[in-house]
Amino acid sequence: MIEALPLNGLISAFLAGIVLGVFFFGGLWWTLQKLISSRRAALWVSASMLFRTSVTLLGFYFVGHGSWKRMLTCLFGFLIARFVIFRLSRKSGGLCESKL
Repeated sequence: MIEALPLNGLISAFLAGIVLGVFFFGGLWWTLQKLISSRRAALWVSASMLFRTSVTLLGFYFVGHGSWKRMLTCLFGFLIARFVIFRLSRKSGGLCESKL
């Protein structure tokens, strides 16, 4: 028998993946903006990476809920958010150009 997942579960997993991706890559962009003017660059990078990775992994764990289909759908949303954040950061003039 084929296990049927409700479409609602996949849509919510996709949307959760987008939210996790915006959080992760938006947080990375924000960290890099703060890094330029910070005296403690290593602390910013380390703390940000630990926090963003922890929240994202916990998000994937709860969204996946033991289903590889939900996990894969969440990953797809995460990657879509990565491409969107990348495009938006490139259109805003890049990291270094905005501070010069």
